[in-house]
Amino acid sequence: MSPFSALSGPIGVFDSGYGGLTILSKFRELLPKYDYIYLGDNARTPYGTRSFEVVYEFTLQAVRRLFDLGCPLVILACNTASAKALRSIQQNDLPHLAPERRVLGVIRPTAESLGELTKTRHVGILATAGTIKSESYPLEIRKLYPDIQVTGMACPLWVPLVENNEFDSPGADYFVQKYVNNLLEKDPEIDTIVLGCTHYPLLYKKIRQYTPAHIRLVAQGEYVSNSLKDYLKRHPDMDERCTKNHRCEFLTTESVEKFQESASVFLHEQVQVTSITLE
Repeated sequence: MSPFSALSGPIGVFDSGYGGLTILSKFRELLPKYDYIYLGDNARTPYGTRSFEVVYEFTLQAVRRLFDLGCPLVILACNTASAKALRSIQQNDLPHLAPERRVLGVIRPTAESLGELTKTRHVGILATAGTIKSESYPLEIRKLYPDIQVTGMACPLWVPLVENNEFDSPGADYFVQKYVNNLLEKDPEIDTIVLGCTHYPLLYKKIRQYTPAHIRLVAQGEYVSNSLKDYLKRHPDMDERCTKNHRCEFLTTESVEKFQESASVFLHEQVQVTSITLE
């Protein structure tokens, strides 16, 4: 019998830092009756510059912990983890670790939305270096829409700006404008830009400021939450196993105080947080 054999529990939401709170916020908005556990590996963020092997190892540790806490379903609310670890966990680990559990990511739901959004069929991806290097977005988009041309741009300094609560500072403007301009120089026909990191909605106002008005910016929360709603509707057995008491628990691998400070920015509320270690 699997050590993770509990029949029901909260939906687990994992991110390398605080960015996944933007996804959790949309989950709670669209699916408020469910219970959630959010786990942020803040002590080891950012993941975007780490190797595939390290991201996979760290992500699997987090998934195992969330399974241990009773989660029947875990969402990797992190593009880098979705790009570098999701497929390996789904194909290689779940069959023997917990075949009755599920782990889902954020890249496919985002890619699925693009067919109806772009008119020029030219899409840009702003993301971490790890997500861009993985080519997960081009591969996923081309499976669904072979006619869409995808251009990616790594934004290595954006996550540190958000993690250090500098996303609204004047110093952030230079780096936002730089990466947006670089992307549009690579493909001036882009009419849709995916914010391919869950941290980036905190930079949305600045990104919008330096992006031409005719270009649509795609923040992931809405599309990922709608995809989760659809998934639970199509899998009533899993829906029944996800507990529904309107509760939310927060875990961090860093200091409780720093997480609480950042959570108040991301969620506009004060939260109770527990500090843990992953290994």
